[in-house]
Amino acid sequence: MAQILVPIFVCVVLPVAIIAIIFGASINSDNKRSQVLIKAIESNCDIDADKLAEALQKPKKTTREILNLRLLRGCIFSFVGIAVCIIGIIACSMGMEFQADTVTVPLIFGGTSLAIGLSYLVVYFVTRKQINE
Repeated sequence: MAQILVPIFVCVVLPVAIIAIIFGASINSDNKRSQVLIKAIESNCDIDADKLAEALQKPKKTTREILNLRLLRGCIFSFVGIAVCIIGIIACSMGMEFQADTVTVPLIFGGTSLAIGLSYLVVYFVTRKQINE
């Protein structure tokens, strides 16, 4: 019975709980912002409600910050992919057969990570050229 419950909790309950916590935190922060705006409007002070609403909005990332994050993610995924592929190649060159745990799995995960990293880098370079124009 326990062998059945653990995978169910890991695959079903855990992701649902994580998403519920994230959305709950988002709704809570939105409610806090709206309560501050309502209190400011009710108090009828000399506070401009539009400026207060702008100040309480979620901070938006600049294009430069977005580009730097893409570059960072691209480098991280690329280097991790290269490292994992090297581990798979070393395991293959040491005489290991193509078994699922020694050679194939590192090469699959390394190739996937490398592809994701390269796609981030391509998007970074293309977007950087468009922003400069």
